[in-house]
Amino acid sequence: MVERTKLKTDENAVAGVIGQLVLPFAHTPRFAAGDFVFSASNAAARSWLLGPTPWPERRLALWGAAGTGKTHMLEIWARLHDAVLLHGGSLSHAHVTALFAARASGAPVMAMVVDRADECADERALLHLLNTAREQGIALLLGGRTAPARWPVALPDLASRLRATMAVAIRQPGDGLLRVLLLRLLAERQIVVSQPVVEWLLRRLPRTALAMQDAVDRLDHAALASGRPVTRALATRVLADMLVADIMGATDGEPGT
Repeated sequence: MVERTKLKTDENAVAGVIGQLVLPFAHTPRFAAGDFVFSASNAAARSWLLGPTPWPERRLALWGAAGTGKTHMLEIWARLHDAVLLHGGSLSHAHVTALFAARASGAPVMAMVVDRADECADERALLHLLNTAREQGIALLLGGRTAPARWPVALPDLASRLRATMAVAIRQPGDGLLRVLLLRLLAERQIVVSQPVVEWLLRRLPRTALAMQDAVDRLDHAALASGRPVTRALATRVLADMLVADIMGATDGEPGT
């Protein structure tokens, strides 16, 4: 279980559906190696991360839709290689310059990871990072929603470096992994849901990891606000815009489910 230790700061998240004040706790995902689920959708990425094949220019990019496990894999690799973990959205040229200056005077860093590298607004910073990592023989792992060759960059040199970066896709999970993901998300938030409701959700939610995350977030907020367990009626109300027709033909009116 994940401990709920930090309050959310989003004021909109604390409005209760029955008029009471709700203080939901922030969900902090666990990215331990033992929590990672192996599947066909991430097999290619695992092969490149954990296999013996060297990365061209010691640089690799993992890309895929939200919720497919990119951050989990990046953090596992970062721990395995004692890598510096960076976030693309906060990367700046001054930050990168200071990082390499500190590296030169301290313990050597042989690996770096940039999560959400496609969110980096400072193109000079990303180019500086790619160039210096290559010059100094530092392994560099990038993560993003799309392949680096498709990132909308203006600097020609950066575009060239990104096109030359080996990119591996993480596909949307299959049915088995979606089931595991839904159950894990519910367990992490300590949400008790009956097996019939779980099966009903799996039949009616969109077949993406992001949809599972969104659904569990909504159910968590609704259950906290109402003080009631997650039933089919509650799920129907809070997930109305997400649910698709139940192709299995299950009835929706069973009491207590």
